[in-house]
Amino acid sequence: MNVHMGQKKPFSTRVDEDKVKDLKHLAVDTDKSLGDLLEEAITDLVMKYRQEKKGAKNGD
Repeated sequence: MNVHMGQKKPFSTRVDEDKVKDLKHLAVDTDKSLGDLLEEAITDLVMKYRQEKKGAKNGD
């Protein structure tokens, strides 16, 4: 994880039960916390959309 991320803030939402189950299994399999996996997923999603936006801006 990025060491320069700043303070962590509580974040609460509802997630489909099956997705939570999958995430918990992944946490066990990867020896990572649910929070770490969620942060990784959010980071990947933000990067994906930034790249798509950049590509659309450049006409790709």
